[in-house]
Amino acid sequence: MAMTDTAAQAEPGPGPEGGAPGPSGARGPGWAVLVVCCLAQFMVVLDVSIVNVAMPSMQSELGLSPSGLQWVANAYTLAFAGLLLFGGRAGDLFGRRLVLIVGLVLFTVASLVGGLSQGPATLILARAAQGVGAAVLTPATLSLLTTSFTEARERARAIGLWGATAAGGGACGAFIGGVLTDLASWRWVLFVNVPIGVLLLVGARIVLAESRGQVSRLRDLDVPGTLLVTAGLGVLVFGIVHAEDHPWGSAGTAGCLAGGAALLAAFVAVEARGANPLVPLSIFRMRALTVANLVVLFLGAATFALFYFLTLFLQEVRGMSPLAGGTALLVIPVMIITGSQIASRLVGRVGARPLILAGSLVGTAGFGWLTQISADGSYWTQVLGPGLLIGLGAGTNMVATTSAATTGVPGRLAGLASGLINTGRQMGAAIGLAVLTTVAASRTASLRSHGVARPVALTSGYARGIAVAAGLMVAAGLLALALPRRAATPRVVVTPSADADPALAAEAG
Repeated sequence: MAMTDTAAQAEPGPGPEGGAPGPSGARGPGWAVLVVCCLAQFMVVLDVSIVNVAMPSMQSELGLSPSGLQWVANAYTLAFAGLLLFGGRAGDLFGRRLVLIVGLVLFTVASLVGGLSQGPATLILARAAQGVGAAVLTPATLSLLTTSFTEARERARAIGLWGATAAGGGACGAFIGGVLTDLASWRWVLFVNVPIGVLLLVGARIVLAESRGQVSRLRDLDVPGTLLVTAGLGVLVFGIVHAEDHPWGSAGTAGCLAGGAALLAAFVAVEARGANPLVPLSIFRMRALTVANLVVLFLGAATFALFYFLTLFLQEVRGMSPLAGGTALLVIPVMIITGSQIASRLVGRVGARPLILAGSLVGTAGFGWLTQISADGSYWTQVLGPGLLIGLGAGTNMVATTSAATTGVPGRLAGLASGLINTGRQMGAAIGLAVLTTVAASRTASLRSHGVARPVALTSGYARGIAVAAGLMVAAGLLALALPRRAATPRVVVTPSADADPALAAEAG
């Protein structure tokens, strides 16, 4: 893949042998930059789901309580979602290569510590540290690609591969976790990150040159905004997670949701008046970016909950082992990769909107079909077909939404745009999982109270949750109608009152 240089996006660095710099200031060829960024993102997303399969073994060996076991997953999610915007902006300010390397070191060391854990507290703290590293890594990988691959077709292909590896990492987590847990130990779901992290650190230092925006001073970091948005997102996600075990109207859940909303409202007020805001509010004048983030919120809510329901259905209802269940779901990442490659070749020609509409339509058809699952039905007729459609739609949507959210964004704010789109996806996943599992559990409990057999009641609950997810897919498609017909080069309007960032007073369509 060829890369072209853009002003104020990348700083030329020496070639790998001290010769001329690579394209766009990269020290290595474009394919090497792509491999580093995609593999780093794969590792980050893999850890969202790979630990789930190993949790029973963790609980048995470390004596984790039910709440402690839940925190093994939630500590990662909270840190990841809460710090994504900070991670994106830090890359813009201090250098994306530097921030990526810092994130890799933190993620790798935390994985090693977690694998060596001898007690619950160490494991939970290690998972939280992994989440911090992930929040720094994810925006850096995407912004390095969007500022390096600036030619439209090559950029679309790079985003397509990044999207495929990201979605594939989440979908492959159950399979890889099952293999490692069955053949080795639960500790290897964490240890596996260590050699990958070391390899990526070496690769990053060799092939990546520094890339940053126009400012790089510590005082340019919006500390009040960073604290408010991190606390607000963290408290909000905690409230959502809390709702899995406590009613939405309970004091604890409602208080967290209200507190998170208040902190985020205070964040918006601070950003509107700040001299160097973490999130310049004028960035939302870019219609494609704003709409794409809303679309991703709905897509994340539907898709993430799907893997949760299918994993439980195959293991608890159909009686599959973790390894067999993970293998049965491999069709989804295969189709995600297929959909992302198709979308990456089309997005530059037709634009993001028709692809999101098509992806949402295909995904909705898959979700609708999947609502027909039954406790004694066949995997081949009730799961495989829907999985093919859902994976194809998810791969198409990931590329199209990422392209819409990052195209036309000034290079010095590429990390912020990357942080926003990933924050939307993580928030959607957290909200969707909490809401849809509540819907499913309510349906199951109601049927069980009337004497319905457990497998049948569970299946009916999963089907009800999947039906709501299908509605979310429809909403995502409708929202996509507000996207510009074709991505356009932003028209920059410089005004003295552009939220302390006049270069961002832009319209993208």
